[in-house]
Amino acid sequence: MSGTLYGIGLGPGDPDLMTLKAHRLISGARVIAYPTLAGADSFARSIAAQVIPQDAREIVMDVPMTVERAPAQAAYDAGAAQIAETLQAGEDVICLCEGDPFFYGSFMYIFARLSELFEVEVVPGVTSITACAAKAHLPLAARNERLTVLPGPLPEDELRSRIDGAESVAIMKVGRHLGKIRAVIEDLGFAEDAVYIERASLPDEKVYPLSQAPEKAPYFSMILLTKGADPWL
Repeated sequence: MSGTLYGIGLGPGDPDLMTLKAHRLISGARVIAYPTLAGADSFARSIAAQVIPQDAREIVMDVPMTVERAPAQAAYDAGAAQIAETLQAGEDVICLCEGDPFFYGSFMYIFARLSELFEVEVVPGVTSITACAAKAHLPLAARNERLTVLPGPLPEDELRSRIDGAESVAIMKVGRHLGKIRAVIEDLGFAEDAVYIERASLPDEKVYPLSQAPEKAPYFSMILLTKGADPWL
């Protein structure tokens, strides 16, 4: 019989935010898999480091940091092939994913390659959006309100139209796009309603009104915007 592939959501970074199920599965793992970015240490692995058994075999998927999709696709192809070989041998594989596996999560690329061939179980995790909202003390939606989620790399014109027509907005993947996003929000007159958060739940987290945000932002940063609400309730 083939093994089972588990896609484990680890939450935004604080190990205490891992679910009990994630903790149980990782602590009993014989084989774990996780992505790294351009040869750097794996953020996903660092979250679960204290739980991973010392004798667990590790499958590392090194994803190049390029705009082109082909190199990253090739890295996931190679990782999926190693995982498939392990599953075919009857061993379960625990695949680590920061945040939630199906919310901008890296695991979805492995899922797309293997879900029709093997049994897969997805364990959800705390999303970066809910972690950022908690740190900013900012309720995102109530009753019939709508929450719009936007990626920062969107073109300026599209960001403008989508933000202008939204009620509450979460802008993810801010990073090098902070200047563009801030200019759009300021031009629309919503700067006082926006909060900037980076590295939520980690020791070096920062939470500021957007007007006090730094000039440069890391990849793990977000802007939350609730129009007309007091962002410091």
